[in-house]
Amino acid sequence: MSAEIEARLNELGIVLPQAVAPVANYVPYLVTGSTLYISGQLPMEAGKVAVTGHVGKDVDVAAAQRAAELCAINILAQAKAALGGDLGRIRRLVKINGFVASTPEFTEQHLVINGASNLFANVLGEAGKHARAAVGMASLPFNAAVEIDAVVEIA
Repeated sequence: MSAEIEARLNELGIVLPQAVAPVANYVPYLVTGSTLYISGQLPMEAGKVAVTGHVGKDVDVAAAQRAAELCAINILAQAKAALGGDLGRIRRLVKINGFVASTPEFTEQHLVINGASNLFANVLGEAGKHARAAVGMASLPFNAAVEIDAVVEIA
């Protein structure tokens, strides 16, 4: 399964970055039993937050969807680090929580988080279909437009 996931990543032109170290007093992931919890990931690219501002004001839906994709890529990078490089240990992506920095009148957070949901389904196949929440926020760390965390069932 790991080879299949790597092949899908290659087909999509995705190179997983090194897992980002936390910037505060928490761990980037935690494994307990057969569950992997991944802390909130920002849309990091090339060492910086790639999409900043509020959706509905500074950021359009397409850019916010790209931010969600980047969050998903960083979740996969954290999973790879947590699983000793073997993404094949992922049995199922159980749930993601998507947080979207948005204006009070913006109501399409679900469309933004589709950027991550679609990426997970494309990379992980059936195992990437998940439960989720898509929530509007007043602001996020480092002025990020999107943050997503994840719960993963592992072998």
